[in-house]
Amino acid sequence: MYKTTFTLLKMDCPAEEQLVRMKLADVAQIASLEFDLARHTLTLYHTQSYAPILERLESLHLHTTLAQSVEATEPAPPSQPNQAEKKLLRQVLLINFFFFVFELTSGIVSQSMSLVADSLDMLADSIVYGLALWAVGGSAARKMSTAKSAGYFQMALAVIGFAEVIRRFIGIEEVPGFRTMIVVSVLALMGNGLSWYLLQKNNSKEVHMQASMIFTTNDVLANLGVITGGVLVYLTHSKYPDLIMGTLVFFIVGNGARRIIQLSKS
Repeated sequence: MYKTTFTLLKMDCPAEEQLVRMKLADVAQIASLEFDLARHTLTLYHTQSYAPILERLESLHLHTTLAQSVEATEPAPPSQPNQAEKKLLRQVLLINFFFFVFELTSGIVSQSMSLVADSLDMLADSIVYGLALWAVGGSAARKMSTAKSAGYFQMALAVIGFAEVIRRFIGIEEVPGFRTMIVVSVLALMGNGLSWYLLQKNNSKEVHMQASMIFTTNDVLANLGVITGGVLVYLTHSKYPDLIMGTLVFFIVGNGARRIIQLSKS
């Protein structure tokens, strides 16, 4: 039995952890996975060479490097029970999907493209958690085919969003409602924090405390970006801060879609 640690510099949120879990779900030689989002590391207990594992991780483009690989001096820790994992994934799926609908509706009503874009970022996380829930106890082939369809669907939404942003840049549009942008984004930020807490409390207390201090994830940055856009709309009485923030968040959504598509490739 070997104990191997990888550093994944771009793995800094629970959704990306789920992508990694799904990518490695059907690798028979893996006995256990341990994630530390605070340090961007993944530790595995496995038999045979780590090379096939590294190859799979590299396909997700999370900037993966080998930290160390040694013979394990202790037994592999037990895997998380399926029922507990399913319950956890259902909780974060419901939170993210609720805020997807809430932000999308609010964005349409307030004419805010950054809120619409942020809602799609919530949808992206919902897709990842839904795929992870679908994959618990399920076959790898079913997981991969579903991931591919979900990734292309998300990419299509991002492209449509970019097109709408361009149309609004060119056309004459109303200034979006800055109050709605700020209030809804603050609530979405709280929803992301709740999802983070639920996922992290399953790790050790030390890791939980460290990870809870990190506010550099894409989700939090997107929420803060929309809040900033709302403040700038108020100060400038212009539609352009909202459209600029919307463009940035749509880029995040498109990048998330690319990672889901990468997941579907063996």
